[in-house]
Amino acid sequence: MNATQPVALVFDWDNTLVDAWPGIAGALNAALAAFGQPAWSLAEVRGRVRRSLRDSFPELFGEAWEQARDVFYGALERSHLQHVTPLPGAAETLRQARACGLALAVVSNKTGRYLRREAEALGWSAHFAALIGAGDAEADKPDPAPMRRALAALGVAPGPQVWYVGDTALDMQAARNAGVLPVLIGDAAHDGGPERALPALHFAGHADLQARLARLVSD
Repeated sequence: MNATQPVALVFDWDNTLVDAWPGIAGALNAALAAFGQPAWSLAEVRGRVRRSLRDSFPELFGEAWEQARDVFYGALERSHLQHVTPLPGAAETLRQARACGLALAVVSNKTGRYLRREAEALGWSAHFAALIGAGDAEADKPDPAPMRRALAALGVAPGPQVWYVGDTALDMQAARNAGVLPVLIGDAAHDGGPERALPALHFAGHADLQARLARLVSD
């Protein structure tokens, strides 16, 4: 799929717009400890967590995955808003995108209620036509269902005029599955780099993405 001028940007959340990994790591390690499994380092959590809880916990915890889920959510409830930090340049990217007249949404594998609480805590909710998280659609990324919900809220059809901006190979797969443009931000180091993630566009960080958005105004 070739790049074209966007009419809408859909963003992943964790490690694309925010750093919330310490809270995720703490909650995951609480669940692992409750079931006698070794803790993961923060680096391991960053490198290994990709899929939603309902897709990944059955593999991690087997038949006890629902009990592990409850431990995870209990820990996350207590701490997640204390561990959400905007990535450098992310707030400016959102401001600039809206100034360009682009419609914005989020599709994340973070559970929807936590995603929306974090956006509200940052004062970002008004930027987005939709904040779609895990559990909000019948399946989670890389299934196209959550993207379809976001596109319906945006009032746009799938195609290269919709950019899905994310930081992982799974995000790029989700974009392709939904028929939108896969746009990588960052180096995707944990996934083998951009050459493995196969984006249509690649930006090293928010400053590079902002430079591209600035050209939308000048073109």
